[in-house]
Amino acid sequence: MLTILEQLDKGSLWQSPGGIHPPQLKTLSNQSAISRLPLAKRFVVPVPLVGEQATLTVTVGDKVLKGQILTEGAGFTYLPVHAPTSGQIIAIKQHATNHPSSLPTLSCIIEADGQDTWCDLTPNSLNQLSKPQILDKIKQAGIAGMGGAAFPSHVKLNPASEIDLVIINGIECEPYITSDDRLMRDHSHEIMSGVGVINHLLNPQRIIIAIEDNKPEAAQAMQDALNRSDLPKGVVRVTVIPTKYPSGGEKQLIQIITGKEVPSGAIPAQLGIVVHNVGTAYAIQEAIYQGKPLIERVVTLTGEHIGQPGNYWLPIGTTVADALQSVKFIESAEQKVIVGGPMMGYALAELDVPILKGTNCLLVPSQNEIAPDVDEKACIRCGECAVACPALLLPQQLFWHAKAEEYDKAASFNLKDCIECGCCSYVCPSDIPLVEYYRVAKSALKIEAEEKRQAEQAKIRFETRLQRLEDEKNAREAKAKEAAAKRQANMKSSDKDAVAAAMARIAAKKAQVTTAPSTASSTETATQTSQAVVDPKKAAVNAAIERAKAKKAAQASAARNDTLDSTSESVIVDDKQAKIAAAVARAKAKKAAQINQTDMVPTEVEPSTDIIDDKKARVAAAVANAKAKKITKENQTDETALAPQPTAEIESTTDIEASTDPIDDKKARVAAAVAKAKAKKLAQANQTDVTILAPHPTTDIESTTDLEATTDLIDDKKARVAVAVAKAKAKKLAQANQADEADTTIESIANDSITAQHTETPPTLKHEIASGSDTRLIINDDSAAYLTPEQIKKAKVAAAVAKAKAKKLAKSAEQEEH
Repeated sequence: MLTILEQLDKGSLWQSPGGIHPPQLKTLSNQSAISRLPLAKRFVVPVPLVGEQATLTVTVGDKVLKGQILTEGAGFTYLPVHAPTSGQIIAIKQHATNHPSSLPTLSCIIEADGQDTWCDLTPNSLNQLSKPQILDKIKQAGIAGMGGAAFPSHVKLNPASEIDLVIINGIECEPYITSDDRLMRDHSHEIMSGVGVINHLLNPQRIIIAIEDNKPEAAQAMQDALNRSDLPKGVVRVTVIPTKYPSGGEKQLIQIITGKEVPSGAIPAQLGIVVHNVGTAYAIQEAIYQGKPLIERVVTLTGEHIGQPGNYWLPIGTTVADALQSVKFIESAEQKVIVGGPMMGYALAELDVPILKGTNCLLVPSQNEIAPDVDEKACIRCGECAVACPALLLPQQLFWHAKAEEYDKAASFNLKDCIECGCCSYVCPSDIPLVEYYRVAKSALKIEAEEKRQAEQAKIRFETRLQRLEDEKNAREAKAKEAAAKRQANMKSSDKDAVAAAMARIAAKKAQVTTAPSTASSTETATQTSQAVVDPKKAAVNAAIERAKAKKAAQASAARNDTLDSTSESVIVDDKQAKIAAAVARAKAKKAAQINQTDMVPTEVEPSTDIIDDKKARVAAAVANAKAKKITKENQTDETALAPQPTAEIESTTDIEASTDPIDDKKARVAAAVAKAKAKKLAQANQTDVTILAPHPTTDIESTTDLEATTDLIDDKKARVAVAVAKAKAKKLAQANQADEADTTIESIANDSITAQHTETPPTLKHEIASGSDTRLIINDDSAAYLTPEQIKKAKVAAAVAKAKAKKLAKSAEQEEH
């Protein structure tokens, strides 16, 4: 069995699947040699033209020369951009580009000076340059694939694997386009020189120059150039293949020449095969042997609306409008201008767009050459598109998923293998623009893939940053630990003692600050204490001091709260009622005074304190009964011994106090002292003059007037009854034993006792308020006291005891009288 190389030498060819045979229509433009058009006045150079993003090295206003590099950049696929002519940069802005979308891109606008002056060029030969230098020179010349894909040529010329076969593509199968045909006819020698450079770089076993059989002149010209060249005749050969569209596709051409099919997702280099266009070979030889960058290319201007159809050298950046005007473009309504051929080309939305490195044809057809736009109809599932597909795809499935925007499903049907040849659209009876749907789907998938790539890169950057921060933190901690260990290792014993002493001084100072008086809050105090504790013994002392301070502050706060509560609970006596009570008291006092003036005999004086507290009245009655009992006993024994003995007074008072334990201790002592003073004064008065012992109603009533004026909620009836009973008992007892002296003494003691029970020093009662049902609150100038229900109950019991004793004493006095 013959090998591939042997079959190539024998001239064997294989069939490629699919394909169509549209009208050629090439004679319209290939009848004349390549010529040049007048230099345009304005050029639009996109940045970048090919490859990765580039940065402009020029600014507005700079003057440039023809072939001068305008950008700089990095990256394996980066290609520099050159000035197509000499002139001045008048603008750098976003401008519409030569693309189906017509989206704007950053462009450098150059105004030509008309001189077309070249920059300095550096010609070389293959013997002067190494392979890396040749590759770099090709890269710096900005050479890209001239067949339409515009892929950077230096990448193809530097493959990762060994190349066995190089194919020079001169097929140019699409209708109307004849740029490669005329280039092979007019510049076959230059093309062959470029093939020699490619052979030098790749050193393949075979180089095949493929040309369709509809270009016999080009095939003959290339064969003649090969015969005149220095290339080995057994390595390079010209092969003519049958005409069929799209046999000029890279994968289709490989399959026709070698019979091998490039797998989906693979590139020809993986099979040891590289394909270059004849225009690329021509640009390579110019870059190496003449030092010229790729700043112009051959473009076919054709169509019935072109006055001078043909092939022309157009500088890169020449606008489509300027190029068409130079060839007598015939404008018409709704005229289409197609970039590329009728099969794979696209119509321009506007004509102010530049010629690019991949632009090989401008087609301006008339209505006779191209059918008008028609509405697409429903797919009838005829299957003609699948038969015509050269990539063996399922165009119908791809169309359904692309139309439904199910791009992932379309990708699963190998959408990326579509070469957009247009065969499916050409044979579709429903006039469905299938290729347009595929282009939209490819763009969507490309955008989605780019977004995913950027998201992954952002995630990697974020994770890398976190890792870097963590590493820096660990490095700082390790460095600090290392420095501390080093200092500790180098520290002498004296240094350690000094550090310990300094730490002790700091701890002592903190302890002093903690024990000092402070008005800070408990939180701050606790913080200072916890920070100042160093010595356990000092810590305990400080803690005890702080607890004592906190307890004292709590007690003071509670006392303040109680005082505020007592004050807030007090009820101010109605001013009107106080005035009424005072008026009543004055009237009663006046009446009593009139009675005393007419008759000195003691009479019952109506009590002026109509609203005296029941509890207080009972206590006063008990005190009065006790005093009366004691005075009676003393009068019976000795008339001159009326003065009460302090000791007895205290004892009797003590008995009363014992019977009224719930009464406030301080008030009880005050009442006892007052009673003793009154008794002593009474005794002295009895020794000098018994007649002056008569009570003074005015004074007594006045002393109680204030009490009446300040009390409005006391049980009036109970108070009057208690006082009347006490006075009646005393009166009866006085009649039996010197009535005048006893009555005066009892009245004075009762009034003083009542006043003493209601006052402290000084005895001026301010308010007496009913609080609740049983408790009585008395507020004086200097003090305030509460009586609980239990205290009231005990006071009542004591009063009852006193009454019983007084009654018994009265009975004894009656018996002695009789």
